Amino acid sequence: SRPDKPLFTNLSMTINDGDRWGIVGINGCGKSTFLRMLAGDIQPESGVVRRSKTLRMAVLEQDPKLAPGPVREAVLHDLPDADSWEAEEFLDRLGMGGMLDADTTTLSGGQAKRVALARALVSQPDLLILDEPTNHLDLDAIAWLEARLARYRGGLIMVSHDRHVLDRVLTRVLEIDRGTGYVHDGGYQGFLDGRASREDRAASEESTRQILAKRELAWLRRGAPARTAKSKARIESATKLINDRPQAAARSGAFEIGAATGRSGEGQGPTAGSAQGSYRNAVDTRLAPRLGNKVVDLHGIGHRFPAIGSAPESGEFGPWLFKGLEILLDPGARYGIVGANGTGKSTLLDIISGRLIPAEGTIDTGPTVRVGYYDQRGRTLDPTMRVRDAVAGKNGVAGSPEDKRLMEQFWFVDDAQFSPVGLLSGGEKRRLQLLMVLAERPNVLLLDEPTNDLDLDTLRALEDFLEDWPGTVVVVSHDRAFMDRTVEEVLAIEGGKATLVAGGYAGWRARREERLVTDKGASKGAGKAPSVAPSVATGSSTKSSAPTAPTAPAAPTPKPVVKVAEKPAAPKRSASTLRQLIKDAEREVNRLTKARDKLTAELEAVGNDFTKITALGTQLATIQAELDPIEERWLELAAEQES
Repeated sequence: SRPDKPLFTNLSMTINDGDRWGIVGINGCGKSTFLRMLAGDIQPESGVVRRSKTLRMAVLEQDPKLAPGPVREAVLHDLPDADSWEAEEFLDRLGMGGMLDADTTTLSGGQAKRVALARALVSQPDLLILDEPTNHLDLDAIAWLEARLARYRGGLIMVSHDRHVLDRVLTRVLEIDRGTGYVHDGGYQGFLDGRASREDRAASEESTRQILAKRELAWLRRGAPARTAKSKARIESATKLINDRPQAAARSGAFEIGAATGRSGEGQGPTAGSAQGSYRNAVDTRLAPRLGNKVVDLHGIGHRFPAIGSAPESGEFGPWLFKGLEILLDPGARYGIVGANGTGKSTLLDIISGRLIPAEGTIDTGPTVRVGYYDQRGRTLDPTMRVRDAVAGKNGVAGSPEDKRLMEQFWFVDDAQFSPVGLLSGGEKRRLQLLMVLAERPNVLLLDEPTNDLDLDTLRALEDFLEDWPGTVVVVSHDRAFMDRTVEEVLAIEGGKATLVAGGYAGWRARREERLVTDKGASKGAGKAPSVAPSVATGSSTKSSAPTAPTAPAAPTPKPVVKVAEKPAAPKRSASTLRQLIKDAEREVNRLTKARDKLTAELEAVGNDFTKITALGTQLATIQAELDPIEERWLELAAEQES
């Protein structure tokens, strides 16, 4: 338990060889505490943990501690049976191949976690305990880790919020909800299905309880004369039935960030999906100040850091991360930045935010821009400060109605608002840091690995929020499900260059896989002799060794062809114009699709009322007639942009 609440009680489970367990639950429910109990770092307040006498465990903590010294030696520390070549391979796969001799004391938190993960894997344990293993990994490293865990033969138990990993690696999920453990077969999908079924049963049981309680209440109220003849046991049973209440929700209210930050709900002005205005600014400006046409323009941007071990004034620099970047951020756009670890994604966010001056190039920031930056490190939080004081900030008034509403919508309710920051879990601290960024009401939101340490419910709610939020969003994330939902265009940093890819994260991923297949085929065909002898040019003395084919008869002299004047090509539109036209078309498609789906649902529920069926059918046909040409236009624009 924690000082303010119990975490869990009466949990029982068995982990065997080959088991693949996932632990899920809201931030602060005790997932990491449960892993520490399994590892023997802390003892339970009640109950017992039994382990095999010969059990070898490897544990990856949220904030791992490494032995001082070179990275290569830290992985092999106290592991006499481990192979050094395997350790180097694992480090390379996890993006640390170029830092084998770096001192562990100089590593960032993400780098230290990758080294600790390599150490856990190379130790070949009987039981592997992993707390958020995919945090700080790039896409290739996550794919490699999935394959590695699939081949692992020991027991595995992990806390993870990566929905792809939950589905592809795990076979059972333990959900901790309000102190109780629930087991679900399957991965993320099995967890969702199991929780939905449990909530449906609870709702049905509560409905039945209310009906019975009303009957018993009427029976109790049938007058004083009859009361004396009533059975004492039935009176006690009726009283218990009436007073019984379902278990309180794990969190009060829904996670509605729009409402929390001042948005008053649906129906006020045009929706975010409408085509009015040049971006998603047709909402209550209390949610985010309006943006002008100019957001942030980057011209010829390049950056490199001083060489390792040299002073900045020495003039010695390391290699360029990127050069010649030309990026124009549009109002209301959704960008995702992808690339391998070390390619400069976070550095680019620092440059956009103004925290870092690039080594070359210029930045032009619009006059109305207010940047909110939710970075990997998060803001430094005073562990003795209360949550309400942290939200108010230096110039705010703690406990104001606006802050109170905001904290409640972020599930900091009642006593939690007065809780010291030091008592919060890692995920709760990250949620508080996100709250503090949004409380400043930015209109350009930079998110660097926003999904790290956030629970699944918070992730889905954040995705819903970003869908309608009116400002410009730039996201760096390796969470594939999160990127699929939130990103419209991808800026891929590869080989020191940045390429803008339309079609969202799925479009970039499809192009990348296609390129990998093409490159693989080209490498296989390299060095092979052509199957057909090369043609011999007129006057050349070179002869083919292949048999000479019979000479074909001379072709008849062709008739003169009259050339028809070609229609002049339409002027090419700029890339920024095409992006804006595509976004406008997408908004119209989304708006009409929602309207069509709503009418379809009404049509299914109308029953046999033929008058309503006719009216709804006419509206549905009208919507579909509007939707078809806009979808065609979107396809044409996308093809033009692709070409």
